[in-house]
Amino acid sequence: MLQTSSLKFLMMAAVMAVVPLRAAHAELKIGVVNVPKLLEEAPQAKAAMLALQDEFAPRQRDMVQQQNAMKSKEEKLQKDSAVMAENERRNTEKDLRDGQRELQRKQNEYLEDLNLRRNEELGKLQRSLLQEVQTFAKASGYDLIVGDGVLFAKETIDVTPQVLTALQQRSKTAPAPAAAKPAAKP
Repeated sequence: MLQTSSLKFLMMAAVMAVVPLRAAHAELKIGVVNVPKLLEEAPQAKAAMLALQDEFAPRQRDMVQQQNAMKSKEEKLQKDSAVMAENERRNTEKDLRDGQRELQRKQNEYLEDLNLRRNEELGKLQRSLLQEVQTFAKASGYDLIVGDGVLFAKETIDVTPQVLTALQQRSKTAPAPAAAKPAAKP
């Protein structure tokens, strides 16, 4: 089985072998897209991140409130433990430990859910960007657009700014996507 780097090398060798053959017939139009820059600067990416923040803000506020409540309970225990009855102190310590465990569980759940939703949105965004690059390439008559794995490209063949412009135009004309609301967490 070929490794990924070997496969990339074979693909590049095949492209390089075809280039001289086609060059005799017509000039190739080649472009390069900086995918990380598109993911960072596309208005759709910014909108998706804002939607995620809005979606997860209530849970984050809830956890901050819980953290503050736990901190207050801990401070009260430290301040009053000397004058508390043994039974009351043990019950308060148990409640504090239980609350900390519950908060830790909620934080872990929050991070898992956030990462899952972020990955979902990133997948949608990547598919959208790929579609936009393909649309741009076809409309502009490109024979080849290269993305990931480019070690060097002249600025003259970098089409990232043009694709970003197209994405910005599309974001102005498209309605804002509504964030999917998952089932409420306890």
